Amino acid sequence: MRQIDVFNGDADGLCALHQLRLAEPLASELVTGVKRDIKLLDQVQAGAGDRVTVLDISLDSNRTGLLRLLEAGAIVAYFDHHHAGEVPQHRNLVAHIDLSAAVCTSILVDRHLQGQYRRWAITAAFGDNLEKSARALAVSEGLDEAQIQTLAHLGECLNYNGYGDSLADLHFHPAQLYGAISPYFDPFAFVAESPAFVKLATGLREDTALAEALLPQQADAHCAAFVMPDAAWARRVSGVFANRLASENTARAHAVFTVNQYGDYTVSVRAPVSNPQGADMLCLQFATGGGRKGAAGVNRLPVSELERFLASFREQFAQADCA
Repeated sequence: MRQIDVFNGDADGLCALHQLRLAEPLASELVTGVKRDIKLLDQVQAGAGDRVTVLDISLDSNRTGLLRLLEAGAIVAYFDHHHAGEVPQHRNLVAHIDLSAAVCTSILVDRHLQGQYRRWAITAAFGDNLEKSARALAVSEGLDEAQIQTLAHLGECLNYNGYGDSLADLHFHPAQLYGAISPYFDPFAFVAESPAFVKLATGLREDTALAEALLPQQADAHCAAFVMPDAAWARRVSGVFANRLASENTARAHAVFTVNQYGDYTVSVRAPVSNPQGADMLCLQFATGGGRKGAAGVNRLPVSELERFLASFREQFAQADCA
């Protein structure tokens, strides 16, 4: 019997897997990639009796691969909070799916494990920009404000490493970063001791300074859009930059566009934090789009569709009241 762990390369996928393997240590094959590489089950070959754990990638986007694995006899545990569509009913599938705007995959794992490694779930929730949910869990852990800020920074750093057009854009391959995290039961120890954390924190600080110097392509009280330059640092920081914009102006929706290897745009969308709805509805209107209610994106938006996207963005979040 083989164990295959399939996980999104962002903070949520990393922390979800880490919680599970702290609770049930297993030697496993890892399948992961950049945050936008979501059709990961296409890479998995498994048969009767093999166990596959899937974390933080849309079931709907992986439906073909999932059905293939189930019919081959693999046993699949699926944890996710993205658009799922109809969940297959199969004896070999155990699905932990919750599309609520206030949860992430690591919170679902935290529920499954009854809070056994909650500090990692808090870290992931901050990385996914779910500050309210993260703080509620932190209060349940009795953490003080300094500890909360440390986990928030760690979550942001882990999430930052997941963004890029290719693995070459990242500071660490997500499997390598998981390897750096895996010895640590306590995220505070990872922050205090790991050279990987120092590298991520330094890179995040430098890339963020570059992003904060940019001017928006359009902005008002309802929505704002930023087009990033064609550079590795811009691709790395795009998600964190979108999250920071959302946190700094909670009543406004945000879209961040970065140039990818195809010459198209990769888009990160954040619904207003004050009303985290509609990001998925917007992005699903476009090929390669998807995500969740509060945060979604489009993997490949042709340059020719930029204006159409911006018009749909304004309509979705301000009924065309944003110019």
